[in-house]
Amino acid sequence: MEKKYKTLKDFFPFYLEEHSHPFNRALHFVGSSLALGCILGFLSTGKFYILAFALVSGYFFAWIGHFFVEKNRPATFTYPFYSFISDWIMYFKMLTGRIDVEFAKIKSNKG
Repeated sequence: MEKKYKTLKDFFPFYLEEHSHPFNRALHFVGSSLALGCILGFLSTGKFYILAFALVSGYFFAWIGHFFVEKNRPATFTYPFYSFISDWIMYFKMLTGRIDVEFAKIKSNKG
């Protein structure tokens, strides 16, 4: 039976474990970066169709990583809000070089 997460703090370690392969995380990073670029493109042009590209690019790369690299089901199907927030936390941790610290925390908590 799948655990029910009640807080983002409890969910985030699970989220990271679902993204343990570096190539999967890289695909997420590319998709999120493209999504940010599309959002900036929308803000600078006001063309709403660009927002569709933001959504597609973000999910396309992430789902490729899950289905073909991790071979797991994206957490967004079960926890859409926590997954969305966790993706941006992971993105920031990767951008700042702190993702390994997060994985070390998970490892030390498991004993």
